[in-house]
Amino acid sequence: MVQYNTREKTMQRLKQQFLEYLEIEKGRSLKTVAAYDRHLRRFFSFARISKPPEITDDLVRRYRLWLNRHPGRNQGGLKKNSQNYHLIALRSFLQYLNKQRVDSLSPQRIELAKTPGRELEVLEPEELERLLAAPASRGGNGSEKSLRDKAILEVFFSTGLRVSELAALNRGEFDIKRGEFSVRGKGERVRIVFLSPTAQQTLSHYLAKRADVAEPLFINHSPGAVKYKDRGRLTPRSIERLLRFYATKAGITKKVTPHTLRHSFATDLLRNGADLRSVQMLLGHANIATTQIYTHLTDRHLRDIHKHFHRKG
Repeated sequence: MVQYNTREKTMQRLKQQFLEYLEIEKGRSLKTVAAYDRHLRRFFSFARISKPPEITDDLVRRYRLWLNRHPGRNQGGLKKNSQNYHLIALRSFLQYLNKQRVDSLSPQRIELAKTPGRELEVLEPEELERLLAAPASRGGNGSEKSLRDKAILEVFFSTGLRVSELAALNRGEFDIKRGEFSVRGKGERVRIVFLSPTAQQTLSHYLAKRADVAEPLFINHSPGAVKYKDRGRLTPRSIERLLRFYATKAGITKKVTPHTLRHSFATDLLRNGADLRSVQMLLGHANIATTQIYTHLTDRHLRDIHKHFHRKG
């Protein structure tokens, strides 16, 4: 193990090298790098250390205690998830130091706080049908806006895209007739997603209706919104508002967000027999542990099957 030399390196220099490593070698987004920077700055502000060997079990224990007692929003204390984000940043930094053979605490010494299981809101089949049919009542079934909105909903449910991924789509990037296209998601990871026949048909009708030359797949159709080739792209925020509007129109009382449709997409696959690894690939999750949040929903489905069919003979 290479011993640390204070004359050659400083904690700030190591942190900067780590952040550059995240961006260049690991392909993390600038937003992610900024979050790691923010979390590490908070740790360094608390720790006031000058060299990596000063990161000890006792220091980490005191830091965790400080995080747990730190006032969060509305003086309610930092949530366990927020505390874990700080610990993940520190653990990743220690992993980098270990990789560079810098004498420091083992990253395995840092355990994350236990958090309550995530409650996922998914749409039941009948709710989904009402939501997908809702755009027909806005401006007539054949208007550009209604065709666009129906295409957005169908593509969401067909692909499980994140809202940022859907908003970034350009119409010259894929062949609708093939029913599949590649998308670049988190961490610059590229994956293949697939269009259902209904999504293909709805998207084809929408694009056939458009007379503009704007590159974005989904645009604002308000008068004067699209004047130039790259103008008029719907923002993720606009798409979120659009979903809330149609959920209300469909009489759905649940909070419906783009991630609700993503959850519904994953749950629909699992309930119909898809394996977890395939769903992970379709969602673009780097770690299958992220995909496993859906298993409690399918477990509940299995309980219903057991109740309905067991010992009925």
